[in-house]
Amino acid sequence: MNPTPYDVDLDRTPANHQPLTPIVFLERAARVFPERTAVIHGALRRDYRSFWERSKQLGSALQRRGIGRGDTVAVMLANTPAMLECHYGVPMAGAVLNALNTRLDAAVLAHCLDHGEARVLIVDREFSPVMRQALALAAAKPLVVDYDDALAPSRGEAIGALDYEALLAEGDEDFAWRPPADEWDAITLNYTSGTTGNPKGVVYHHRGAYLTAVGNVLSAAMGRHPVYLWTLPMFHCNGWCFPWTISILGGTHVCLRQVRAPAMYEAIAAHQVTHLCGAPIVMSTLINAPAEDKRPFDHAVSFMTAAAPPPEVVLAGMKAAGFGVTHLYGLTETYGPAVVNEWQGAWDALDAAGQAAKKARQGVNYVPLEAVDVLDPATMRPVPADGETLGEVMFRGNIVMKGYLKNPEATRQALAGGWFHSGDLGVKHPDGYIQLKDRSKDIIISGGENISSIEVEEALYKHPAVQAAGVVARADETWGETPCAFVELKPGASATAQELIDWCRQNLARYKVPRHVVFAEIPKTSTGKIQKFRLRDMAKAL
Repeated sequence: MNPTPYDVDLDRTPANHQPLTPIVFLERAARVFPERTAVIHGALRRDYRSFWERSKQLGSALQRRGIGRGDTVAVMLANTPAMLECHYGVPMAGAVLNALNTRLDAAVLAHCLDHGEARVLIVDREFSPVMRQALALAAAKPLVVDYDDALAPSRGEAIGALDYEALLAEGDEDFAWRPPADEWDAITLNYTSGTTGNPKGVVYHHRGAYLTAVGNVLSAAMGRHPVYLWTLPMFHCNGWCFPWTISILGGTHVCLRQVRAPAMYEAIAAHQVTHLCGAPIVMSTLINAPAEDKRPFDHAVSFMTAAAPPPEVVLAGMKAAGFGVTHLYGLTETYGPAVVNEWQGAWDALDAAGQAAKKARQGVNYVPLEAVDVLDPATMRPVPADGETLGEVMFRGNIVMKGYLKNPEATRQALAGGWFHSGDLGVKHPDGYIQLKDRSKDIIISGGENISSIEVEEALYKHPAVQAAGVVARADETWGETPCAFVELKPGASATAQELIDWCRQNLARYKVPRHVVFAEIPKTSTGKIQKFRLRDMAKAL
C-alpha cells in the first residue's frame, strides 16, 4: 500500500494515542465527583475519592507482593464493595481478574484455580468451606486472602494468610499506576458454565471492557448519576461490565448479596434505584412477590434482561409494576450483552401482545460491536431476512473475546471464518432485528420437523398458573423426539398436566404440543438460566 500525505509525519505519540482501559473511568469520577456516593452496602457509604484510593491501595499491595502483568488474581466474592475494588485494583497492578462463580463445586473451582494459574485468591468467608476443599484438590498454591463481610448470611473460618483490609493496608493510596502498554492485554478471565466437561476460560482485553462499558451507557439509556442495584452476579461476565459502566456517569452502586424480593424492593424505594439487570427469573421474583414483600416507588426503574426471551405475561407484569424492560443478548464470549432490542417509537401504538412480540426479539448490535448476523454455518452467508429461515447467530467486532485460555483449537473453531460462532439458532426479520429460536443442541426434531423449545416455553408461560417452564426433547419410538415440559407453578396456583397440554393445543401447532408435562423444581444456573442439560437427564430418567 503506497503512503499518502496522511501517512507521513503524522505518527502515534503519547499525546494523541493512549491504550483504552476502563480503569480511567474511576480515575475521572474520583476527580470530578470525589464526594459523591459511589458504593452503598448496608449502612456503609463510600464516596468516589475513597473508592479510588482503596482500589489504588489494592493494586499497589498486589504489585508489592510480586503480582504483575499476566498474573491471575482469583476472587470468590459476592456482590460487595471488595468485588468492585477488585475490578479496578487488580488490572491496575497489570494482573488479570478471575471472578469465580460462587455456586460451583469444589472440583470445578479447583480446575479453575489450576487452569488459570491463580497467584492470589481472595475469598469471602461465606464461601470458605467450599474453597478450603477446592484448595485441597488444586495443584495451585495461591496467596489466600480472607474477606470478612458483616452482611454475609454465614461466615466460615478464615482460611487465608491475611485479611483483605490488612492486604489493602500494605498498599499506597497514592499508587502511581500505569495503564497497559497495549489495550489488547488481558483484563479478566471468565469461565463458561461448563455444562459438558470442564469450563473454558474466556479472556477479555482492556479495549473490549472499555467499549462494552460505554455501550452499556447507550443501550441502557443511562443519564447522569444512575443508581444501579446489583441483582446480577458480578462474577457473571464481570457483571456485564457494569462495574466499569457506573463510574463513567458518577453513579452509585447498591450492593446486594442475595437476590430476594424484600431486599430488592427495599433498595429500590430507599435508594431511588434507576437500573438493575438480571435473567427473567429475577423479574418473576419481583412481580410474583407477596404484597407484604413489596414497597411502593414512584420513579422510573429500568430493568435490563438477557437469557431466554421474556414471556409476554412477565413483560406485562413488569410494566404494571412500574418497570421498563430492555431486552439484551450476548454470551460470556461477548463480554455479556452485545445485542439490544432497540425500541422503535412506532411500536408504542401496538397492543400488549404486539409489543411483547417485538420486545421478545433480541434486536441489533451494540454500538461498539461491528456486526451481529444470522448466517448459514455451512456457507457463512447471511440467511434471508424473512423471519423464518433458521441460521446460526454470529458476532464480529471489538467486544468479542480474545479467545479461550490455553485452548487454541476451541478458539480457532469459535472464531472461524472471521466470525464468533455463538451456537445459538435464530432468524432475521425484514427490519434486520434478530430473534433466537434455540440453542443448536436444544432444537427438538420430531418426525423431521424442527420444534423450538423456546416457542413451547412461551406458550406455557402464558398460562396464569405457570411460574417457570423448561422444555427439552424426549425420545419417542414413533417420532424420534417429542417435547417434554418441566413446569413450576406459582405459589398457591394449581393446574394438571392435561390442562397444560390442552392449553398448548390452543396456542401451538399440534406437533409442537408437549407429550409429557412434569411438575418439578427446575434446575437453574446462578444467573437464573434454566439448565437444559439437567432437564434432558431428567427426561431420560422418566
